[in-house]
Amino acid sequence: MSTTSLTAKYRPQRFADVAGQDAVKRILSRAAAEDKIAPAYLFSGTRGVGKTTLARVLAKALNCETAPTAEPCNVCAQCRQITAGVSPDVIEIDAATHGKVEDARRLKEDVGYAPLNSRYKVFIIDEAHMLSTAAFNALLKTLEEPPARVTFILATTEAHKFPATIISRCQHYLFKRLSQGELEAHLTHVLESEAVSFEQSAVKLIARRGAGSVRDSMSLLAQVLALGGSGLTEADARNVLGLAGQEVFFGLIEAIHGQDGPAVVEVLRQILDKGLDIGFFLRELAGMWRNLFLLRQAGEKGLAVVDLPDEETGLWLDWAGRFDPAHIHACWQMTIEGQRRVLTSLEPALSLELMLLNLAYLPRLLPLQNLATCAMPPQGAGPAAPSGAPGTSGPSGPSGYAAGARRVVAGSSGGYAPRTSPQAASGVSEHGPGRAAATAGAPGAPRPGGWQPPRKEAAPAPAPAAKSAQAAGQVPSGPRTFEGFKRFAAKNGEIMGLKAAKGEYASEPEPGTLRFVCANAFHVNQLRHPDKLRQLTTLAAEYFGSPVEIVVEAGEGGGGERMSRDELNRYIDERPEVRQAKSVFDAEIIDRKPR
Repeated sequence: MSTTSLTAKYRPQRFADVAGQDAVKRILSRAAAEDKIAPAYLFSGTRGVGKTTLARVLAKALNCETAPTAEPCNVCAQCRQITAGVSPDVIEIDAATHGKVEDARRLKEDVGYAPLNSRYKVFIIDEAHMLSTAAFNALLKTLEEPPARVTFILATTEAHKFPATIISRCQHYLFKRLSQGELEAHLTHVLESEAVSFEQSAVKLIARRGAGSVRDSMSLLAQVLALGGSGLTEADARNVLGLAGQEVFFGLIEAIHGQDGPAVVEVLRQILDKGLDIGFFLRELAGMWRNLFLLRQAGEKGLAVVDLPDEETGLWLDWAGRFDPAHIHACWQMTIEGQRRVLTSLEPALSLELMLLNLAYLPRLLPLQNLATCAMPPQGAGPAAPSGAPGTSGPSGPSGYAAGARRVVAGSSGGYAPRTSPQAASGVSEHGPGRAAATAGAPGAPRPGGWQPPRKEAAPAPAPAAKSAQAAGQVPSGPRTFEGFKRFAAKNGEIMGLKAAKGEYASEPEPGTLRFVCANAFHVNQLRHPDKLRQLTTLAAEYFGSPVEIVVEAGEGGGGERMSRDELNRYIDERPEVRQAKSVFDAEIIDRKPR
């Protein structure tokens, strides 16, 4: 293989040879063919996507001896000079070292001279965002009305640093990252031209590691080929570039599924001992959860979009079926959100270890079925999705209702009346005799806030819902009161705004009224939320033995009040579920806003 840099050796010399950027290529090629050239162009985009390359190709198309033409010939004297970088009429300037106002003034003087032996005088300013403010101001008039046969091409990776007055004087073209397929095609062409045998999986790996940049991909390819050998293999690519192999991910997913903390730590130790690229490992880990989620939800239909090797599809389908969809989705989200935190941490290894252990122990730290109860289903939502449907977990749907559980609908009295399924009316649910289930989850599973449901023997025979709850020891046998209801509701999970509310219960007129008086509008809005009203109505029916009307109102002077900022901050910080979430996910509160 040639010792010349692959990037320089295979730099495209025609519009058609440039990988990607099809729209930009068509516009510039047509402009050159019709000789309709703008005074100034602005090429912006990430590194290595062809900005400077297209600027040079455009310069050759303008000055080619066959011009005006859509493509340079690359054989005439003008094209060869521009390719070699020695043309006196195509001036490339690095703004990082020539960005002062004095350089801009000198450039203005050069603009005044006509081209020596070319049709156009082309100024290519690379990293143009490095120009000083004074230099930008000095170029304003020149960019707007340059002399005839002069054009400017400004290339930058940070277009947001440009003054609006400069952008308005240029034709601005945004260069996109190349797709995985475009990068693979380009690398394959280079390897075939170099007569190097290769594994397609190795090309895919390098293209994915290049992250849309041709220059980065070419540099990585040259780095792997420097190892020598008979060809390009995936094993060599992973070893040279420090990338984790599939055996690492299979070992990790097995440890996470088994909630085996020591095994997770051992996999991480192997990753660190091999000096693997943590940033790319996190990208591939997020991609792994994405593939598992699609396979878990769509089954074999998802194989068309996950792009897995044929020999691995069966294994990944099997692993997808072993995980709960909610667990996969939570791991995917935590991995994406944890990438920056890990990479910017003072202790990246410990941060990565914490994140991986959180993924493994997530069902224990914060039960997924209880997380579902925090979701807010849309008003007027129909019955819960069947078990196994996308977005469900076990026998309950995303809204947290278990099969056979009570449903609450708006009543004609202005409150909410419970609508009970036949099983719930008899006190029997899919979880067995006793009080109708309101949330999914195994008996005894911890709930947010640390409360554990009492473990009582189920009633031997079906009974009405209220009597069943009384038999379980949660409803007192004496008179029912407002304060007694608050204590009863607290045992079933804290309802925001209920603790501070005052009120009364009136049994007449039928069906009875449970009135809540709140100190401020913030608590009123909390208790009036449809989900809270449904929950209160269900609990009230169980406690009082029959449906009651729920009335929520503001106390004297509280209708228009809202919590002060300090009160709101204290209220949120003291919430047990907030403290638990911060501890489990190593999270922080960015902002607090009342609803």
